[in-house]
Amino acid sequence: MASAESVTRGVLARVRGMETLEPAYEAWLELRLAYGAARVRFQEERERLDQQGSFLVGAVRAASQERAASAEPAPAAEPALTSGDAPMRDFLRQAEEKLTRAREALAKEEAESEARFQAAFEEIRSTVMDRVRRYLAGSPPRLRLLLRKVGATRAILHVERVGGDAPVLLVYLFSGRIPSRYGFLFDDSTEDVALPPAPLYPEEGVAPAEVRPEAPALVARVRAPGEVLPVKGFLPVFVPRPEGGEDFFRLLQRGPVMEVEVAEGPGFRGVLTREESERFAGHLLRLKLEGRLELEVEAG
Repeated sequence: MASAESVTRGVLARVRGMETLEPAYEAWLELRLAYGAARVRFQEERERLDQQGSFLVGAVRAASQERAASAEPAPAAEPALTSGDAPMRDFLRQAEEKLTRAREALAKEEAESEARFQAAFEEIRSTVMDRVRRYLAGSPPRLRLLLRKVGATRAILHVERVGGDAPVLLVYLFSGRIPSRYGFLFDDSTEDVALPPAPLYPEEGVAPAEVRPEAPALVARVRAPGEVLPVKGFLPVFVPRPEGGEDFFRLLQRGPVMEVEVAEGPGFRGVLTREESERFAGHLLRLKLEGRLELEVEAG
């Protein structure tokens, strides 16, 4: 397996050599996979050394018992090493010293590997963040909001599908953070075919058992401090309320459009009240007037 130094050096060289976002994200994912493999390798090596130490102690004990059995008809169940067992004591001591040195060397290597990976992660996050800010300032993303009335007081809002760098830029625009993956918005993969795609990736502090939270936990995850959001299949949007506080909306990817949903109880609701739809559209309009978003609104 390649060392942490060679892996991080190669990944960072690619990131520094290109100014676009997608290659940086590809390198980030490669680094994440290499980091996971390195952690598994160190864990397996620790377990191997522990097993080796346990085996040696057991072997010496068995040798001592065999020696005692050959000298006495009825030995004790767990005889201690006697003065005649000096060679075995020396063998065990030397083996334990060797294992101790191996564990210390492994711990040092693991600490150095961890430091290299974390430094590389920090550089990639910082690089992606800087590029997102520059791209957002130089070329604001464009959205087309589609209003579909449902009766006199309710509406369904759709946003036309966006591509390229736009999903990454929009996550930063709406949340001040960057997504953990470049193609997150269109990723409909699922680890269980009986379940819909999870809204979170099991990374950036999200455990595999936490990828399908209810709405309040998802809101808390999006609000949590940090630079990276491991969101999947949607864009998060917080919209202020006139009386204070915020409502959490998500733009859920559904084929050619994103459907605007609002958090309600443990889930989300896609049919909005007139007030909710107006506030959501008004939030996007404010971003447009600030020059941070290109917006087109179509009422159907």
